[in-house]
Amino acid sequence: MPTLTAFTRLLALGALLVLGAAAQAATDPLPSWNQWPAKQAIIDFVQNTTTQGGQQFVPPEERIATFDQDGTLWVSHPMYSQVMYCLDQVPNLVEKKPHLKDVEPFKTVLSGDREAIAKLPMKELEEVLAATLTGMSTDEFQAEVKEWIAKARDPRWHRPFTELTYQPMQEVLHYLRDNGYKTFIVTGGGQDFVRVYSNAIYGIPPEQVVGTAGVTKYAYDKDGKPFLIKEPKLLLNDNNAGKPEGIHLMIGQRPQAAFGNSTGDRQMLEYTKAGDGARLSMLVLHDDAEREYAYGPAQGLPDTKIGTFTQALYDEAKKEGWTVISMKNDWKRIFTVEQSPN
Repeated sequence: MPTLTAFTRLLALGALLVLGAAAQAATDPLPSWNQWPAKQAIIDFVQNTTTQGGQQFVPPEERIATFDQDGTLWVSHPMYSQVMYCLDQVPNLVEKKPHLKDVEPFKTVLSGDREAIAKLPMKELEEVLAATLTGMSTDEFQAEVKEWIAKARDPRWHRPFTELTYQPMQEVLHYLRDNGYKTFIVTGGGQDFVRVYSNAIYGIPPEQVVGTAGVTKYAYDKDGKPFLIKEPKLLLNDNNAGKPEGIHLMIGQRPQAAFGNSTGDRQMLEYTKAGDGARLSMLVLHDDAEREYAYGPAQGLPDTKIGTFTQALYDEAKKEGWTVISMKNDWKRIFTVEQSPN
């Protein structure tokens, strides 16, 4: 049996080990990431671009990082959240315009038949989006989205979408901002839609959201109060080449870092990487069917129409020095609130 002095030493050693582990955890800016090259690439990039006097130092006013949303910051399967919102709004739309109840594609949406809805042609689905995203004031739209996002539930986990953001990416957002980076969402989704919740969920204010945008028209209500009405005309398609175009229009600077997950993000990553100095281009590969989803079709994963990650995109990433993040291998956990998939 150890003496009291020896026992005290053992206790002291144990305490030091615990404190050391706690200190290491406290100094790790990305605790939900495994010690793989993707994590180190992020840390190296931040250290290199923020070290005063270093060869790759980036002045604070030039520290711009852009993030796609769907599939990059939160779950996007089996359907984009904004599309789910639009489908949920069809009954309200038909209540205001009863003649639509017998008109396709609204008739199919009202049936609630998920298989039939999933088979709707893109043209008809776009009709639903146009009808439910326009024709109201911007204030009315914001109120509707705010109410929906508070009560909507993901069909697989039956939890709010706000609980299905990716914890590792939330850590990247915080880490970059802690080091003087301004973070932007650059999404193919609706700009007005994402702006409603971006600050509460990601800490990204509305003015730092660049998305697909429609035309708004200035008008007056019956009391003479001015307002903006959302019109069914496209102003910016913020997808594919539209992403760098939107970045130039709304931000005015080439990003130092860009994060995406699909072919729709390719041009944004190309544009980012083409700049001088240290650049970081990263793609999230959904390869974890157990904890989230697995789709590609890159690397032999199942094909998909939602967030397609082709083998050609994977090959370009490897050729150009982009980092592919494996959800299965690089992330210790997936969601901000861990879920048990059904």
